[in-house]
Amino acid sequence: MVRHRPESCRQCGEDLRAVPGRIAERRQVLDLPEIRLLAHEHQVEAICCPTCHTTSVGRFPASVSAPVQYGPNLQALALYLHQEQLLPTARTCEALEAMCGCQISEATLLQWSDLLGVTYLDAQGNEHPIQMSSYGIGISRLMGILVEQHHDEKGIIWPAFTGRGMHDRFASSDGYDCAYSICGAHLLRDCLAVAQQPQQDWAQQMHDFLLDLHDACQQWHQLQLSAVPAIERDDWIARYFEILATGYAAQAPPAGAPLGKAKGKPKQSSAKNLLDALLGRAEQVLALLDDLSIPFTNNQAERDLRMAKVQQKISGTFRSATGATAFCHIRSYLSTMQKQGHPMLAALAAVFHGHPFPVAWSPE
Repeated sequence: MVRHRPESCRQCGEDLRAVPGRIAERRQVLDLPEIRLLAHEHQVEAICCPTCHTTSVGRFPASVSAPVQYGPNLQALALYLHQEQLLPTARTCEALEAMCGCQISEATLLQWSDLLGVTYLDAQGNEHPIQMSSYGIGISRLMGILVEQHHDEKGIIWPAFTGRGMHDRFASSDGYDCAYSICGAHLLRDCLAVAQQPQQDWAQQMHDFLLDLHDACQQWHQLQLSAVPAIERDDWIARYFEILATGYAAQAPPAGAPLGKAKGKPKQSSAKNLLDALLGRAEQVLALLDDLSIPFTNNQAERDLRMAKVQQKISGTFRSATGATAFCHIRSYLSTMQKQGHPMLAALAAVFHGHPFPVAWSPE
C-alpha cells in the first residue's frame, strides 16, 4: 500500500505533513511479483542411538531424488506451456529461461511429459496412473488412435466403443455397435446450403426448427428433467415430419434415365439427399428429446480432438509412441479439469505433488 499525501495546503501553503488525513480515493495496480526460483533445502539427519550406539540416518522423500532438481510448480508451468499451449520443446525451454531464469533441456521437458502422462508418484514413492473421467478416457483413447494412425487418413478403428456416437451422416461412421446421434451443427449448415436453392423454403424451416428444438431441450434440461415431457415431445415430432412432408412435396419428379445409359441408382439433388437423410435418421436427429443429456453438437469433442493435429502440424510431430500417449493422457486430464472449473496450473501441480484433483469418475 502506498499513500500519497499533500505536503502543503493548495490554498494558503500551510504545512500539512503532521496533520491527519482521510482516504479520498483508491486506485489499484495489478501486476506480477518478481518471478524467481526459491530453493527448498532438504536435510537428512544422522542420530547415534545412546543405547547401542548405532547410527540411524533419515530418508529423503521419494520426490526428492537428486542433489539439485526442479519442483512441481515449475514442472507444472513447463507442461502447461508445452502440452496445453502447444509450444514446441525448444520454445518452452526458452520461455522458462526468460520468465524464471532456469535452464532446462528439451530432454528433461520430454521426460517430465512422459512421466506425467503415464503415472505420478505419491508421497511414499508409489506409482499410480492418472485417473480421468469417463469422458476424459474416451477422448484420450480416441486421440491415441488418431495419433497412432496419423499416417492413415482413410479410417479409424475403434472396436471397443459401445457408447453413443455423434457424427455428420457419413455412412462410414455407422459401423460401430452403439447408439447414434447426428450433429446439429452439421445439419444447420446443410439446411442453410439447401435453403439457398429455388423452391426449398422447407430447408430454412428445418433450420429454424432445429434451433428451437435445441433451445427447448436446454430449458427442460435446466429443470433437471431427463427427457422432454410426452405431450411436448409428440408436438416436436409432429412438427418435424410436417416440415419433411413439405420438403418432399417441393421436389421435382425424378427424370427418366437417358437412352443408352447404363442402369443404376439415379443421381439425386442435394435437397433430396438431405430430406432422405432427415427421414431415415429421424430417430438419431430427435434422440435428445428422449435423453436431454445428449449434446446438440459434437463440437466439444472435435475441439478436444483437434489438438492432436495442431500438435503435429504446428508444435512438431511426436517423437515416440510414449510421447504421443503422454500427450493424449495429459490433454485429456486437463480437458476434464477445465470442464470442472479447476485452474490448469494448479491441476498440473497437484499431480506433481502426488495428489491429483479428484474427477467425476474413476476406473474400477
